[in-house]
Amino acid sequence: MSGALAFLDDEIAALRERGVFRWPRELEGEQAPVCTYDGRRVVNLCSNNYLSGAVRTIAGNMAIHQVLERRLAAFKRTEAALLFQSGFTANAGTVAAILGREDVVVSDELNHASIIDGCRLSGAERKIFPHKDIAAARRCLEESRKARRVLVITDGVFSMDGDLALLRDLAALAREFGAIMMVDDAHASGVVGAGGRGTVEHFGVHGMVDIQVGTLSKAWACLGGYVAGSRTLVEYLMNRARPLLFSTSHPPSVAATAIAALDLIEEEPGLIERLWENTRAFKSGLKRLGYDTGASETPITPVMIGDETLAMRFSDRLFDAGVFA
Repeated sequence: MSGALAFLDDEIAALRERGVFRWPRELEGEQAPVCTYDGRRVVNLCSNNYLSGAVRTIAGNMAIHQVLERRLAAFKRTEAALLFQSGFTANAGTVAAILGREDVVVSDELNHASIIDGCRLSGAERKIFPHKDIAAARRCLEESRKARRVLVITDGVFSMDGDLALLRDLAALAREFGAIMMVDDAHASGVVGAGGRGTVEHFGVHGMVDIQVGTLSKAWACLGGYVAGSRTLVEYLMNRARPLLFSTSHPPSVAATAIAALDLIEEEPGLIERLWENTRAFKSGLKRLGYDTGASETPITPVMIGDETLAMRFSDRLFDAGVFA
């Protein structure tokens, strides 16, 4: 964990001192009137056990959730990881948990809606820089020197244009100014970097990015989101990220599906290689036909029409011809 997140140690210490720090007990086996938590048989008066589970921090924490989190942390090369109900809640919940009205967030103008909503929820001052404009990002940081905390945040792969963030440059800026660095790798995990580990791996900036967010609904073909980072960060979010605190945890079947997907990603690297081969062939074919695919550097492949109405008409014509795009 960088010095930019050192304040989390004090926050957690304060929770412990007040006696309100929580770490969920582990359910062993099925939800039932009498079940086993942390190795002890107890009468269960804590869950929504009318055919349901519970909030993770109360009675909905299962061993398989923790297995998946350990696997995700190893995959992202971080100390720990924490599951969220979606990538959207992972982004929004994390930003809102670590920032407040005395803080500043420096954000790329094309960041995902979940980042935008998280910034709004936090109450922090928002400084938006033009897409991938590092000089403008620097100016935003220079203007924010008096803020209590500053967060620099970017998509790793931008979801509409398919281009990569200038993550190495942004991470260096964040380090120079003592800011927190956060990347949303929803469209990079399982696709970009060695083994599909994402943009942090791709750019070789391990140790320079404090918070990595991912989703299980893209390359994983599953459901949910996660945050990867230091153990202290995970402990803090477990206690302070409201979407996590007030949402029922994943059914074990969903966690098992995500683990199986991660097995495929790690054990069959040919899948990622084939994806990139198909991507290159597709883009090459589009360009031969005269289409503009913009600045895409990933399998996300836009076709630039230049006019919103024409783009809608073009999409409809393609659908009539048997192509959904």
